[in-house]
Amino acid sequence: MKILLLEDEVMLNESISEYLESEGHQVESFFNGLDALHAIQERSYDLLILDITVPGLDGLSFLEKIHELKIHASAIYISALVDIEDISRAYDLGCHDYLKKPFHLKELSLRVDRVKIAQETPRVHLRLSKNYSYDQEHSTLLFNQEPQILTKRQSQIIDLLSRNRGRIVDFEQFQEYVWSDQMVDNATIRAEINRLKKSLKEDFIINVRGMGYMVDKP
Repeated sequence: MKILLLEDEVMLNESISEYLESEGHQVESFFNGLDALHAIQERSYDLLILDITVPGLDGLSFLEKIHELKIHASAIYISALVDIEDISRAYDLGCHDYLKKPFHLKELSLRVDRVKIAQETPRVHLRLSKNYSYDQEHSTLLFNQEPQILTKRQSQIIDLLSRNRGRIVDFEQFQEYVWSDQMVDNATIRAEINRLKKSLKEDFIINVRGMGYMVDKP
């Protein structure tokens, strides 16, 4: 994979670059958010690994800015910040993972591999009900082939249920995939799914009492 690394700690930047390159990846590293922004406007990358507290342009604003420029790439945040607001904003901006410092380089490599597998997996339209389908390639819920507007969290719920059609998705899976292991209780998960269900024109999300939720294969 071609990776853009934004990390202002020199030793950590060098360690990550060397390790990922030893794993077969191509890494272009930056210490300043503005330099990274300039680069991504000229070259394409398969994955972004972003620290948040960097000079020039912070990592969160960096991702926000490239979205405004219609530049899309998978992103993993690496940060010592543990404030839930920072983590929530990162996921709201569409990052795929959030790794808290300090971490083992092997752990980062495993997260990178997970993104690579997701990118290489063939994507198709999955039928969810009579009129609803899910476009996996663009992570979009369709109603009669028309894209539906969802929040980031609702899209993740649909994505998880769609990939597991015919199987029950339990609360632990929702917590890990949608809330990224944040400490949320089952009531919070149920409330979010109920809000999603109320916004749908067809109710294809099945509540399996005491276990979780599922979507049948039509």
